[in-house]
Amino acid sequence: MLNQSWVDLLPHKYEFDLLMRGIFFLLLTTAASQAFSQNFPGEKFPKGYFRKPLDIPASLAGNFGELRPNHYHMGLDFKTNRVENLPVHAAADGHVARIKIEPFGFGRAIYIDHPNGYTTVYAHLNSFFPALETYVKEQQYKQESWSVYLEIPAWLFPVKKGDIIAHSGNTGGSQGPHLHFEIRESATDINLNPMLFGLDIPDKTAPAILRLAIYDRNKSTYEQSPVMMPVKKAANGYVVSASPVMVHTDKVSFAMTSYDTQSGSANQNGIYGGILYDNDVEMTRFEMKAISYEYTRYINAHIDYKTKAGNGPYLQHLSELPGYINSIYTKDKSSGVVDLSDRQVHHIRIASKDAYGNVSEVKFAVKYVPGVSQPATGKGKMFYPLMVNVGEGSEDCDYYIGEKGLYDSVHILYSRQPSNNPAVVSAVHTIGAAYIPVQEGLVVRIKPVQPLTPEAKNRVVMQRFTGSKKEVVKVEWQGEYAMAKFRELGNFQLALDETPPEIIPVGFKDSSDVSKAAKLVFTVKDNFDQFRRFRAELDGKWLCFSNDKGRNFVYVFDEQCLPGAHRLKISVSDEAGNIATRVFTFTR
Repeated sequence: MLNQSWVDLLPHKYEFDLLMRGIFFLLLTTAASQAFSQNFPGEKFPKGYFRKPLDIPASLAGNFGELRPNHYHMGLDFKTNRVENLPVHAAADGHVARIKIEPFGFGRAIYIDHPNGYTTVYAHLNSFFPALETYVKEQQYKQESWSVYLEIPAWLFPVKKGDIIAHSGNTGGSQGPHLHFEIRESATDINLNPMLFGLDIPDKTAPAILRLAIYDRNKSTYEQSPVMMPVKKAANGYVVSASPVMVHTDKVSFAMTSYDTQSGSANQNGIYGGILYDNDVEMTRFEMKAISYEYTRYINAHIDYKTKAGNGPYLQHLSELPGYINSIYTKDKSSGVVDLSDRQVHHIRIASKDAYGNVSEVKFAVKYVPGVSQPATGKGKMFYPLMVNVGEGSEDCDYYIGEKGLYDSVHILYSRQPSNNPAVVSAVHTIGAAYIPVQEGLVVRIKPVQPLTPEAKNRVVMQRFTGSKKEVVKVEWQGEYAMAKFRELGNFQLALDETPPEIIPVGFKDSSDVSKAAKLVFTVKDNFDQFRRFRAELDGKWLCFSNDKGRNFVYVFDEQCLPGAHRLKISVSDEAGNIATRVFTFTR
């Protein structure tokens, strides 16, 4: 047991007992949620209800909808003046509803439900307020897991607007000290743009537009190189170098590179929205108003994924690709594809705007002139969005992509070659190219080149690799075939992994006297750079080691390890099921 109960550390004293507090919160939240659901979706978000989570002037390192690898940024990143442990305040009255602790992603995070039907999220934290910190630690030992996701009763940890609920940090997927802050609709868990709630974040600067791109929409967006058009600032907005732009296709779409800055900050953050006009008629628009984590990977349909995968810039489409489900676009029947078959000059206007209504525009003309267009680059079998697509593999490989797998039609080429790696027990099967994005549902089945014993089958993983990127997945056997699921195309092979991970103490030796040390640190190495489970036991009882950012495993000495002699057992398993165990003794 921990020395001090979380009950003794509750931040507020109320005249009601715990039961009455629970009934009060449940009734208040239910009524507010019903009222809220009648207003969403819409532009009328409550202004002034939430305060900033930090007491320092607001400066953003990232904003809502900003473009990130494989996901939209789903909140605001508040700078913390390059330091950690700033007080983090509750944005409004409410109660702690959930806690998440994980090595990547949010790191340490608090979710607070509010009686008006919203939830605020505070992530990359170093620590929680004392009562909550004690409660979380109790739950970690109860579940025997440092990584936890806790749902907390409404009556347990009520908070008032402005209460210090945590201290900022750099945990999880954070690349530097900052506070990640989100506002969600509690009933649906949909993320809403916090800039629409009237937070004290000054912004009077309009977005900048750097470049435009034109696509031939008679071809797949992944089987062409768009025509790039540099954009320059002019007296009345932005212009392109040559107008009208002559194209050799009767159907075109556009994309733009644009960023926004906040007043007093040079950070190039994301834009709120873009609008395409053809002859002053709005064709389509996108807005970063509401996005669910369920659909955040659809950013790969919003951007020119092929250009970005080739180390090019982010280009945001001003058209909706056919496989983008529940998209951020509002469009007419054209979905943003401009029909130039009338061979007339079309006057195009593209607007980039931020959440505060600051707008920049670029204007130019485009005309279809018959001629030889750029040939499509695709080879292989044509696959289509919103369909189950079965690949044409070989006798020892087959694959398919689910109906929600692709965003645009595209040819996918398959090839097979033998492997020279003695640990690989199959041929190497290449499916498509890394610049073709997949949302979900890529299933690959591979047959080993030689029959395997049951023992060997239990140690087989499927490895996907492309360039320097590698991942391994434990397979499921379907007769003679090993099956695994992925979310990216590339090269696939079966590997026999019979090597257990390696457990390495850092600055610590067996039989050491650690009475002057503050912590124990271990690192784990694996031949496939991927392991599944770490477990530590001190004198036969589970011991909590943290694993922030998936690097070292760290135990900071506390009441779980009293002075005296101790026995520490550490076990680690990898994706193939190999287990390594080491036992250390030490004196404290």
